[in-house]
Amino acid sequence: MLRRAFWFLSIVVFAIIVLLSLIWPDFLFLFVIVIPIFMIGVFDVLQRKHNVLRNYPLIGHFRYMFESIRPQIRQYFIESNQSGMPFSRENRSLVYERASKTIDTLPFGTQRDVHDLGFDWVNHSMSPTEVAETEGRIMVGGPQCSKPYSASRLNVSAMSFGALSKNAVRAINRGANLGNFAQNTGEGGLSPYHLEEGGDVFWQIASGYFGCRTPDGDFDPHVFQEKANHPNVKMIEIKISQGAKPSHGGMLPAAKITPELSEIRGVPMGKDCLSPASHKTFSTPVGLLKFVAQLRELSHGKPVGFKLCIGIKSEFLGICKAMLKTGIYPDFITIDGSEGGTGAAPVELTDYVGTPLNEGLVFAHNSLVGVGLREHIRLIGSGKVITGFDMVSKMALGADMCNSARGMLFAVGCIQSRRCNTNLCPTGVTTQDPRLMYALSVKDKAPKVANFHSATIQSFLEVLGVAGVNSVAELTPEHMHRRLDVGHAANYREIYTYLEPKQLLEGSIPDVFAQPWADADPDKF
Repeated sequence: MLRRAFWFLSIVVFAIIVLLSLIWPDFLFLFVIVIPIFMIGVFDVLQRKHNVLRNYPLIGHFRYMFESIRPQIRQYFIESNQSGMPFSRENRSLVYERASKTIDTLPFGTQRDVHDLGFDWVNHSMSPTEVAETEGRIMVGGPQCSKPYSASRLNVSAMSFGALSKNAVRAINRGANLGNFAQNTGEGGLSPYHLEEGGDVFWQIASGYFGCRTPDGDFDPHVFQEKANHPNVKMIEIKISQGAKPSHGGMLPAAKITPELSEIRGVPMGKDCLSPASHKTFSTPVGLLKFVAQLRELSHGKPVGFKLCIGIKSEFLGICKAMLKTGIYPDFITIDGSEGGTGAAPVELTDYVGTPLNEGLVFAHNSLVGVGLREHIRLIGSGKVITGFDMVSKMALGADMCNSARGMLFAVGCIQSRRCNTNLCPTGVTTQDPRLMYALSVKDKAPKVANFHSATIQSFLEVLGVAGVNSVAELTPEHMHRRLDVGHAANYREIYTYLEPKQLLEGSIPDVFAQPWADADPDKF
């Protein structure tokens, strides 16, 4: 650890200079060089602004120096803005600037090539509006929910304690408390660090049932009930799959499992923590909805929903048929795009499996519209959401809310070193090593999380106003456009198939839905 090495070398160098000065007084001039360097190192260790410098005094300055040579490295970051790869330098800078409340405007116009295929934009109105602050929140809770939750339109996406350090979890949760939004626990369970800072929490229950499992790994309703009724737990999310590794259980490398994590999750030390690919409590769409009803009852009426990455379409439509068959509705559904991130996943699953967020959102939205249940269920979009424009684009496709993971990570100091799965994160964000975790100051980073959220919500409201609408309800697919080919662009309604209410039940079914709807079975995935 360079922080310890700094103290050790400083003592050694001082001792050597003192000894040399006693023998040859001319060596006293070395103090003029060494003392300023020593003071810089001390400042680096004690300051809270830069995570890297806290762990890597003196040498960490080279990282910021090289990063400042922007013209030479800029193209690398832009080209790397692909699925599973780092975000562009521009996106990272935007988050840092908003988190620090510094200027987030750019000179010299558009930073993207507007002629690129896939370029998306929103058309503006000559009569822009001023959208009310209340549009930044939405009520979650359907007809079967007795404790609906007033949620922010933007919340923290699922990231577990274990994948994240306790300092990162605490900083994000305190930021959520400061900014009046919510943190999703991720599948690692409801840890003490999700609760001690007072922020609202969405408790995610995955196939490992961490935090509410029996010694055999089954779901424990008694433990769940006790924890779910904590006042900070606002919603319950059943994780079926995530975009970065759909149909694959969570992965926590053995190197990151501490005795504390072993106790919280109920898993052994020294072995990779691999969640099952599917749940034990249900194996059919009807079974899923009965589990939704069970969790809602055990939590005394709190909103309960599920999260998945859209895969075989007939399976999601089977869930829709199961809603009609049982009369049980989830309060929300989180759609995770295949471009979503993770700390550890097989390359093939990360890059080649699952439906991207835009297509997944459109399909889920239209499926619920087609069976006449859309009004009862909120849709949450999750997958590389960073800006207010990202939020508007997802809501034009059908989302009611959005989740962001990477934006929140940037706000607490992530530099995309991509060491998440090694326990060697240099900024203390994704490590369980106390020496590395030191870099992340909860006190300093929590306000940055709140700042990023606030600025993004304000940007979201501003983009809505630019489009000439007064509310999300007025936002339509026609507002968004995409370049499809040279000289050819279309709005989202022209690109995607949209259904009329109850069209799957009563009307002519479009070809894209016909076969999946026929194959959909409420009693079989």
